[in-house]
Amino acid sequence: MNVLRARFRMPTGPLYRTVRSYSAKKSTSRLDIWTSPNRESPLIKRDEASKALAFSITNDKPIQWGNQLHYFWLRDNCRCSVCVNQDTRQRNFNTFELPLDIEPVRLTKSESGVEIQWSHESHVSFYTWKFLEPYVKGNRPQPEDVPIEYFGHEGKPDSRIEYDEFSKNETDAMRRLTDMIKRNGFVIVTGVPTDSAKPTEELLKKIGPIRETHYGGFYDFIPDGLYADTAYTNLALPAHTDNTYFSDPAGLQAFHLLSHTGPETDQGGKSLLVDGFHAAKILKDEYPDAFNVLANFGIPCHASGNEGIAIAPYKLHPVLEYDSERNVMHRVRWNNDDRGILPVAGKFSTQQWYEAASKWYKILKRKEIEYWIQLKPGMLLIFHNWRVMHGRSAFTGLRRMCGAYINHDDFISKWRNTNYPKSQVLRQVIG
Repeated sequence: MNVLRARFRMPTGPLYRTVRSYSAKKSTSRLDIWTSPNRESPLIKRDEASKALAFSITNDKPIQWGNQLHYFWLRDNCRCSVCVNQDTRQRNFNTFELPLDIEPVRLTKSESGVEIQWSHESHVSFYTWKFLEPYVKGNRPQPEDVPIEYFGHEGKPDSRIEYDEFSKNETDAMRRLTDMIKRNGFVIVTGVPTDSAKPTEELLKKIGPIRETHYGGFYDFIPDGLYADTAYTNLALPAHTDNTYFSDPAGLQAFHLLSHTGPETDQGGKSLLVDGFHAAKILKDEYPDAFNVLANFGIPCHASGNEGIAIAPYKLHPVLEYDSERNVMHRVRWNNDDRGILPVAGKFSTQQWYEAASKWYKILKRKEIEYWIQLKPGMLLIFHNWRVMHGRSAFTGLRRMCGAYINHDDFISKWRNTNYPKSQVLRQVIG
C-alpha cells in the first residue's frame, strides 16, 4: 500500500456537523471530519490489491481510514462536462466500455479536492472534497435532516396558509406549503374560491401532476354512491390511509368542501386526522412486541368492488413500514375495510397479528391524538397519506367535495426544489 501525502490547506471554516466515522471495521465513535483549516489534510492510501483509494478521516495516531473508493467507481462517477451532460445531468459515456483494470497514473491534491489522471485514454477527473466526504465517511449523502413534528388533538394551528399568497409570491408560498406538509403532516389553505372547483385543481397541479386511478383524476363529487366505496356515502369513516391496495400509495391527498347544504343546523361531517407516525411511536414505546409484529407481518389489501377492477399490491406489505437503517417510520398502511384475508403461515401467527392490531387500533382511538376539524367552504386540506390517517363523522344534507391524489415522489421533488438550492437537490437525487 502506498500512502500519498501532499501539503495544502483544506477549505476554511466548518463544512459539516459531527458524523459517524468508518474505518476497516465500522466504528461507533463520532468525529469531526475536515472541519478546521488548521487540521492536517487527509492522507490518501492506495491499495493495489483492492484497486481502491482510501482517505483518512483523522490523522491522529492511530490513523483512521474511511471507506475505500474503488478506481472503477471513481472513474464511473467523474462529474466533468465530457462525462456528464450538464443540462440533463445524465451520463455521456458507456460505463461498461471502460476497462475493468483502469487505474490512476497521476494523483494531485489541491485546496478544493483531488485530481486523478486515468490509465484509460489519459482522462482527467476532478473530485471536490465536498463530493467525496459522504462516501468516505458513510454510504452516500444523508437525507435532509428535517425534524418531524407530531400533532395531537390540537392539530397544528400554524400549519395554514392563505390562498392569496400564491398570487403574491408563488415560489415562497409553495415553499412554505410543502414544508408544512413535510414537517407537520398536513396543511390547510384558507380563502380558496368555492364558485368552481377549478382554482382548487389548478393549485394542486402546482404541487405536482394529479394522479389518475380507477376513480379518475381530480375528483368533484357528491355522496351519490357512484363508486363502490364508502367514501362516496354519508357514513362515518374511521381513521385510515388511502390506497393500501396500490404498490405505491399516493403521497398526498386533498379535500376541499365546496358546499354543504341541508335543513339541519348541525349537519355533521367533521374531518378526522390522526398522526400515524406519532401513533407508531406510542405503540413502539408501550408495546414493542406488537410494533414488531405490525412492522413485519405482510397483509393483503385490495380494491375489487367496482366492475372490472381487481387491484392489489405486487407483494404483501406490513401496516407499519419502518426504516430500521435510519430508525424512522417510512409509511403507514392502515385500512381495515380494504384488508384481505391474513396468511396463516409465517414468522408470526394470525393471533399475534390480531392482538397487535387491537393495541394499535386502541391507540388510534385515544382522544389525545384524534384531531377533529369542521371543514368549511374555502378550506383546502392537504395531508401526507403515507403518514396521516383521515376519517370523518357521519353527516346529513348534501356535500360537494373536490380534491385529488398526488404521487409522493412528485411532492418530494417540489418540496426539495422550493426549499433547497439546486446544487443540494441534485446531490440528494444523484448522489
